[in-house]
Amino acid sequence: MAPLTPRLVVPIDVKKQPWEQKVPLHNRWHPDIPPVADVTEGELFRVEMVDWTGGRVNDDNSADDIKFLDLTITHYLSGPLRIVDSEGIPASPGDLLAVEICNLGPLPGDEWGYTAIFERENGGGFLTDHFPSARKAIWYFEGIYASSPQIPGVRFPGLTHPGIVGTAPSVELLNIWNEREKRLAETSQETLKLCEVLHQRPLANLPTPENCLLGKIQEGTAEWHKMANEAARTIPGRENGGNCDIKNLSRGSKVYLPVFVEGANLSTGDMHFSQGDGEVSFCGAIEMSGFLELKWSTHVILDLLAGDAVCEIIRGGMKEYLTPVGPTPLHVNPIFEIGPVEPRFSEWLVFEGISVDESGKQHFLDASVAYKRAVLNAIEYLSRFGYSKEQVYLLLSCCPCEGRISGIVDSPNAMATLAIPTAIFDQDIKPKRLNGQGPKLRRVPDLLRCSDDVHLPVTQDESGTRAPY
Repeated sequence: MAPLTPRLVVPIDVKKQPWEQKVPLHNRWHPDIPPVADVTEGELFRVEMVDWTGGRVNDDNSADDIKFLDLTITHYLSGPLRIVDSEGIPASPGDLLAVEICNLGPLPGDEWGYTAIFERENGGGFLTDHFPSARKAIWYFEGIYASSPQIPGVRFPGLTHPGIVGTAPSVELLNIWNEREKRLAETSQETLKLCEVLHQRPLANLPTPENCLLGKIQEGTAEWHKMANEAARTIPGRENGGNCDIKNLSRGSKVYLPVFVEGANLSTGDMHFSQGDGEVSFCGAIEMSGFLELKWSTHVILDLLAGDAVCEIIRGGMKEYLTPVGPTPLHVNPIFEIGPVEPRFSEWLVFEGISVDESGKQHFLDASVAYKRAVLNAIEYLSRFGYSKEQVYLLLSCCPCEGRISGIVDSPNAMATLAIPTAIFDQDIKPKRLNGQGPKLRRVPDLLRCSDDVHLPVTQDESGTRAPY
């Protein structure tokens, strides 16, 4: 028998606001957000999703929408979905949910995306001290390929994936999140620095009722007010999975998620056409609306050659497979199984970074400093080929580059690397004998800027150079 057409359980109309959708969306984690649909064993189904902002970023010629974006909206998710077996028995706390991705992609008729740098005082990013001003690039899709008018001379296949896949937390786990993140937020920012530059964004984003969307829970009711002041923000990844931003979770991938509430209450969103390891500019993937197609089964299917996508409820799987690393049995993390589909590149240019910052100060085995140095080294190098440093920063956030922690034991230096596939460029970017001519090739235009763009201060290294605006 031919496979059935997936049942659409969460439809999206990109012309409507998130709160106007036929099936309610949500942008917080809370155990009491009601499920919007049941999904049963053996059923092939489809989930559509808005881009993480719900359509607030436009395909236009300005970065004003990025500069003034209200980040309390983060992220609009589709779900929750209540997962039941063939007998109607829901997944239970302590189970392990195995979710396999059958298919995914942009929504038909909405085949474009964007990559951006947040303003220093409104989100920031990994290199905020070097690139403090809001910028934006628009990407257009041609099948599996993406290209941008703002970063010319580059074209690459996307490894499409959902940035967020997660289950609902229990009351106990939600309290753990809120308490530990509150303690961090109350820490003096003077004591937490990256490369001697203060973090410009909040140390943690605590619950707030501002722009809180809780699915079927009616805004303004007593129940909504209680939940809105408790519900966790979706910005970081946590024990439930959530915003992990793992670029390789594409077709054929499987995620093993812990179950904390009855029915699991699975949600997903934040679809990416492509992303580099680290998503360094923060809004650094190619963000887009999209869809996922999944299939659930409570039975282990041994005939893998049949090509079925499998999702299992592994009863008691948390205890069997997830060892807590922390004070409670809830301190666990998901396991991921990478699928067989990804772009193939044969040649890479690899940039190294060590844990010595721009001032020359030695840090002890600091992988963040090492990765920052690797990214900065790549930006400096590629800017010799006609790109602005901001263009390269965004490109490294969204192209299929590979980041690695190459060494974490050889004190005092951690070692990180960033590998860039050379085939994505329309010119040879490898070092070679110059014969009196430099490698620079002018590229126009540059990234989209804001209408009231101002020059903000940036970190200046010991050589006296600095990131251009």
